[in-house]
Amino acid sequence: MAKNWAMCVGIDGYDNLPRLKYARRDAELMRDYFLQEARFENVYLFTDNSPDILDTGQPFSSQPTYGKLRRFLRTRFNRPFLGSGDNFWFFYSGHGLRHGDRDYLMPSDSDPHPDGIEDTALPLNWVTERLRRCGADNVVLVLDACRDEQNAKGLGIGEEKQKGVITLNSCSPAERSYEIDDIQQGAFTYALLEALRIQGEGNCATVERLYQRLRYRVSEIAQRYRKPRQTPYAIVEPATKYHLILLPKQATLQDIATLREDAQEAELEGNCELAEQLWTRVLAVSPADPRALKALKRIWSKASISSPQPETQEVELKSERGVDYTRLRDLLAAGKWKEADQETAKVMLQAANREEAGYLRVEDIAIFPCDDLRTIDRLWVKYSNGKFGFSVQKKIYQSLGGTRGYNEKIWDAFGDRVGWRDKERWLYYNDLTFDLKAPSGHLPVLRVSRHLSSFVFGIGSVEYCACLFFRIETCEV
Repeated sequence: MAKNWAMCVGIDGYDNLPRLKYARRDAELMRDYFLQEARFENVYLFTDNSPDILDTGQPFSSQPTYGKLRRFLRTRFNRPFLGSGDNFWFFYSGHGLRHGDRDYLMPSDSDPHPDGIEDTALPLNWVTERLRRCGADNVVLVLDACRDEQNAKGLGIGEEKQKGVITLNSCSPAERSYEIDDIQQGAFTYALLEALRIQGEGNCATVERLYQRLRYRVSEIAQRYRKPRQTPYAIVEPATKYHLILLPKQATLQDIATLREDAQEAELEGNCELAEQLWTRVLAVSPADPRALKALKRIWSKASISSPQPETQEVELKSERGVDYTRLRDLLAAGKWKEADQETAKVMLQAANREEAGYLRVEDIAIFPCDDLRTIDRLWVKYSNGKFGFSVQKKIYQSLGGTRGYNEKIWDAFGDRVGWRDKERWLYYNDLTFDLKAPSGHLPVLRVSRHLSSFVFGIGSVEYCACLFFRIETCEV
């Protein structure tokens, strides 16, 4: 059975923004629905007076300040804890704004001044990047933001597309999201809970039906209570997930049939990752569905054939520059990872004819001999059983959206993924983990400094690594 987890954030008390009335109550009501009615396995609650979170191995304060929310998202979502077919819901009720072409969620202590936003608000794309690390196939963002009725200037959030995420926004970017005194809730959250509870005909089991229901119902509520126009809208990526079944117990046979068609189409188009997610959702509703079972076996069989496998044969020690790779091979075979990493730096300098200089330049990497690059990478992949190697790092970097250009968020995410950063601090060389317990892609380290003992990863490294990953492609490693 698919698992469902959630995180609910509701903020009434702001230090530097107008106080809200019902954001905390909305978050608490969503928490109650998830746990008591939808039977979610776990829900994390962050409000002005919520208790500490105690089930994560270390206690977390659940007060919705910038530092505490960021610490929780960074630490709790550091590694996967959900899997294929699972869902993670993120509900946010509070202030949000758009600044510098980016969407931001505003914690309780955010500074809305243009000079303070980037240091005290949470970029929405960073939040979704952290949430996706939970391992769930589907991340559902439900954002009841843009609630400042006293400020009619500027745009609300919702312009950014969050890759691979289902986003339900409480209002269009040029509108506001309103609280209704008569019902003591935000109009959007009131309509959302109402829609999620519908049974039988007209239920909102799929993303598409939930969205359509919210579109007309929120507008209806706003009009009834004499508020300006408020029109929810969704950004669903990929668009196929409009047919995704969010509430399996309320789904109809037609919902399952539509989902099957989408899964088959995704598979025919060669998008096996999406097809696997959709077929898994079919099984969540119909556990013995024969088409889904056959399709998943077919997809997994293809994946096992096409997935890169660690080298099983001896690696031919080719070199265009006459470099001897025997010692590197022997160090890797013996599991001496630190010595092997330092030997890698040595042989790369030899292959690039940079021994006297003692470090590599970007231009050296751009023309690095392909035979030597293949030999180095294949040795690392073989003796680490596919865990280490430049080609492994390249796949991780590109999976995060990395290109040859510098993007701070992507580079930081890459550093987090391969274990080159810890608690937002780039590590020194001697702080790395030189064994197989390290994250995938942790080794080898591209040498860009004369002094490895004092080497610090960071902005200066991204140009070198991006150039190396591009060279790997041109050399067909």
